[in-house]
Amino acid sequence: MAFIDYYKILGIDKSASADQIKKAYRKLARKHHPDLNPNDAEAETKFKEINEANEVLSNADSRKKYDAYGKDWKHADEFENQKRQQSNRPRQESNSFSGGDYSDFFESMFGGGSRENSNVRFRGQDYQTELQLDLKDVYTTQKQTLTIDGRSIRITIPAGVKNEQLIKIKGQGGAGINGGPNGDLLLRFVIANHTRFRRDEDNLHVTEDLDLYLAVLGGELMVETFDGKVKLQIKPETPNGTKVKLKGKGFPVYKKEGQFGDLYITFNIVLPAKLSEREKELFQELSKLRSK
Repeated sequence: MAFIDYYKILGIDKSASADQIKKAYRKLARKHHPDLNPNDAEAETKFKEINEANEVLSNADSRKKYDAYGKDWKHADEFENQKRQQSNRPRQESNSFSGGDYSDFFESMFGGGSRENSNVRFRGQDYQTELQLDLKDVYTTQKQTLTIDGRSIRITIPAGVKNEQLIKIKGQGGAGINGGPNGDLLLRFVIANHTRFRRDEDNLHVTEDLDLYLAVLGGELMVETFDGKVKLQIKPETPNGTKVKLKGKGFPVYKKEGQFGDLYITFNIVLPAKLSEREKELFQELSKLRSK
């Protein structure tokens, strides 16, 4: 397998920090995303390379192995284990790995070595990637297709998944060696919020403007919830900053179908502007009445 320079793919130095890797990945992923480049085979290939580079470099353990062993980084654990075993054997039976190409060792270990080594099963490498979604996307359960290591993986994303939540998809990582089990896929969600609602766990918060007359006299008000409008009855003399709770109108509870958090609405009373002379007179009369 030819060496792939993941640092070059992301356009970063080997000394790049975790934040720099994340920023570089997000910038390139947005640029080459298939949704933004329909029917562009080159962009699709580039997008796969970017994801593969991020899977390796965003994980501290796999990045360390990649830096040390290059294209053979997936077999680093096996190499270290074999090297420890060699060091424990009598001197006359040990082999020296100094000055040699690690690939020679792996070739003898997995592709033409002794019967003992060829029968050893090794678990595949765990992969880690992130999926960028909008808050509206995770209000309902949905399906997505991910491209991991050149493979298309169809996954179901339960409603209510949280920002930075990490889930494990068993058996969808790197292939096992010599019949060993596949590794797992660790999927991290990055959820952007472009709505007027603030999410707090399973609850939602929103501020709703209330005109002075409705706040004083009371009446009906139509308000937006996350999934539609509802009619509220406003009590007379409602103070500014009053908070009401709409039970079950919040966000779906993760993996608990039919359960929702609550929606908290805070009223912001808006004073009338550009009053006419007659309106000013009426307010003055009201002020006089209140002062008696």
